[in-house]
Amino acid sequence: MPDHMPDDLSASGRDLRAFTDALRPRHRVVRNVGGEWVLLGHDLVVEAARDDVRFSSAVSRHLQVPNGIDGERHAAYRRALDVFLGADALAPHHAQFRRIAAGLVASLPRDEAVDAVSAIGVRFAVRAQCAWLGWPASLEGRLVDWVAENHVATRSGDRDRTRRVAEEFDAIIQSVLAPRRAAGADAPDDVTTRLMRTTVDGRPLDDPEIVSVLRNWTGGDLGSIAQCVGVLLHHLATHPELQQRLRDGVDDDAFDAVIDEILRIDNPFVSNRRITTCPVDIGGVTLPEGARVKLNWTSANRDEAVFGDPDAFDPARNAPHNLVYGIGRHACPGRLLATLELRIVLRELLAATRSITLDPLQPAERAVAPVGGWAHVRVLLASPAG
Repeated sequence: MPDHMPDDLSASGRDLRAFTDALRPRHRVVRNVGGEWVLLGHDLVVEAARDDVRFSSAVSRHLQVPNGIDGERHAAYRRALDVFLGADALAPHHAQFRRIAAGLVASLPRDEAVDAVSAIGVRFAVRAQCAWLGWPASLEGRLVDWVAENHVATRSGDRDRTRRVAEEFDAIIQSVLAPRRAAGADAPDDVTTRLMRTTVDGRPLDDPEIVSVLRNWTGGDLGSIAQCVGVLLHHLATHPELQQRLRDGVDDDAFDAVIDEILRIDNPFVSNRRITTCPVDIGGVTLPEGARVKLNWTSANRDEAVFGDPDAFDPARNAPHNLVYGIGRHACPGRLLATLELRIVLRELLAATRSITLDPLQPAERAVAPVGGWAHVRVLLASPAG
């Protein structure tokens, strides 16, 4: 490990992107104040993410299906669950997502400040996820409140508060499962009902597994999509030439490449946890068996050794090294769904406005550890000419 480690490795209250940018050139592996080893270099994060034998994902005391499971058991869950997230399975939802985005965009005020995270990102994420899962629209207010409370609880580091927030989300899930169980064969044919009837290696999913999957699909994704919308709109608002290029029309593949590159530059998916199953030498450091490890995606995606200037926008060059959705067996299975939702809401915003700019009276506010991206991005949506 390099000499002269910083005295203060607490990320609490800091802008994580700026913090890791300062650390990474000299310290590619650090140990934080909580005793966790944090991998900052792109090569080290990739090495650990691809090695699910020595770097186990079974880090939580709670059931986490499938992301907290390793080996063949993880593979069996992924085979059963990934069918819900493939292109063919998502195709019937495209029009529905577009209607939701169009309706939301039409309801937003023009030429006055709108928070891209809470007023656009959270609302769209909740409505789109409810539509995809077949959950009632009446849950919107409860889910919006939950996203806000979850962000506060996460930032607080208060375990009791985060436990209560988790219990509230489990209660929301149970509220949609109970009527389907009562309806039996007459339950609506939607993603949630089909999940309840899913088998893994011939065995039906039990109730804790179903709740865990829905928590994984929805609990994390609602906040993540909202943060992504904030990052994307901040970038477009500060890069009008790119905004205009997208308005002039690019195909879906090019549009998605722009989304991925913006999120590489400012990755709101900060980190994932691992635990070592044996002593491991990585980045010149020997980690003992049982070491708690964080794969810092935000830092890895800005590694100068791979990307040069981490803020330089170059989708084609950087795509092969982009880790926004992870890498290895545990790479995010929801990548297609997330990209689809983000593309649709951005296209609707661009089609319905002449320009998107930052509100000069209310500067954007960075989110602070352990959350990435922006806490608030207030934008002005200008009506089309004429």
